[in-house]
Amino acid sequence: MAYTAYSIRGPLKLAARHGSDVYYSCNGFKSSVSYPVAQGWSRNWSSVATRHVTSHCQLSVRASARWRSTLKASATDAGIVTDEKITVLVIGGGGREHALCYALNRSPSCNAVLCAPGNVGIAQSGDATCISDLDISSSNDVISFCRKRGVGMVVVGPEAPLVAGLANDLVKVGIPTFGPSSEAAALEGSKDFMKKLCDKYNIPTAKYRTFTDAVEAKNYVKHEGAPIVVKADGLAAGKGVVVAMTLDEAFEAIDSMLVEGSFGSAGSRVIIEEFLEGEEASFFALVDGENALPLESAQDHKRVGDGDVGPNTGGMGAYSPAPIVTDELKHIIMESIIIPTVKGMAAEGCKFVGVLYAGLMIEKKSGLPKLIEYNVRFGDPECQVLMMRLESDLAQVLLSACRGDLGNVSVTWSPEMAMVVVMASQGYPGSYKKGTVIKNLDKAEQVSPAVKIFHAGTALDGDGNLVAVGGRVLGVTAKGNDIEEARARAYDAVDAVDWPEGFVRRDIGWRALMHKEAVNYS
Repeated sequence: MAYTAYSIRGPLKLAARHGSDVYYSCNGFKSSVSYPVAQGWSRNWSSVATRHVTSHCQLSVRASARWRSTLKASATDAGIVTDEKITVLVIGGGGREHALCYALNRSPSCNAVLCAPGNVGIAQSGDATCISDLDISSSNDVISFCRKRGVGMVVVGPEAPLVAGLANDLVKVGIPTFGPSSEAAALEGSKDFMKKLCDKYNIPTAKYRTFTDAVEAKNYVKHEGAPIVVKADGLAAGKGVVVAMTLDEAFEAIDSMLVEGSFGSAGSRVIIEEFLEGEEASFFALVDGENALPLESAQDHKRVGDGDVGPNTGGMGAYSPAPIVTDELKHIIMESIIIPTVKGMAAEGCKFVGVLYAGLMIEKKSGLPKLIEYNVRFGDPECQVLMMRLESDLAQVLLSACRGDLGNVSVTWSPEMAMVVVMASQGYPGSYKKGTVIKNLDKAEQVSPAVKIFHAGTALDGDGNLVAVGGRVLGVTAKGNDIEEARARAYDAVDAVDWPEGFVRRDIGWRALMHKEAVNYS
């Protein structure tokens, strides 16, 4: 299967203005877009980290020449052919970055793959050389390293360094970087920013209101009723969304964010959003500022427990492709959501270059997609299943995005199904014990040649044992001819891992199985 790019050329449709509503461009959106981050990422960033955008600041990007590299490639119907080999630096150290390193390491155009800081699993697998002592919070250090090692492209994995401005600094000195500027990263850094863009450019999304006052937020919730969704505006490590089934749950979430400050500045503003009934799906597109290349679909499992119960997590498993995202629906998503977003960002002076990850709800009543949220990086664990299925040269595809040439690129995918089951520390997403020993990973990967284990939160202890140091620790991933085969291989590998202090969901893929049964019975 091969996908080609959509161009944004053509008329840009703006939403009709009603009454006295006023819409603002990037250099004048009403609310402050300060990209609040709940984690400690921004403490030591260069001066870019303090270039936060307020209601009176420009959101312009030094952009049009922004992602031009001198690397050359020619396109064919199947992708890109080139004799040029480059060194790629991946920024990050989780499961997503391990998957990116895995795919880049298989790219014929990659001379070497480096990962900073990386993790022990990436290093031991040989998927990349890990640079654990590089201070990735310092743009100057990253730039110096790239020049010293002759890095031909930087791929930024996590969202926080993008929001803090790492891509801005790298591109400014001529280092091709896959990932948006800090201004464009507001699509993820501020849900209020994203919602206002949807309003202005007629992108289908849930009805919402934004609040900074807890009393006003609660009054709105009383008026709308439950179930209802409460979201922290800024980055909250995947934990800033509460699907409140009762008014009390909504009030508790509002107090937690606005009164108690549980997410710091990330929760100083909340979005109250209508509850949408349907099926969630993840959709990814590579963007070069003017062209958008759709990738394959995936479906995540956010709740911690079997049957989709318990609190939200960063993701307990995923599979690709998602049967609910048909070819017809892909076209609708591109035309009604992705392309208007890319056009809108360009019109606002914030050209987007990188990967757009659209979290969607396929509404039960209409069968049509609505945008829940945007992420400006590959999803985790969706990236793991996408990289397992990718057959194209990832390095050259990303380079084409960097230099604005996706219009000449297509991407080829394996027709097989891929599934990842996340192994997490007992207690996650709450408190959990660190340093528990994990054994038999070699045995687990030998279950099938189609199995690959991606590391997210592992390290070596003083005795050389592999230990868990995070909440989500391993992504046990497998391919198969269908959902049943991929699922069986993944869980066989999970069962081979000796880690009593870990747990998994046992129902990853249940929606795909239901879709298959429904098709068989129809």
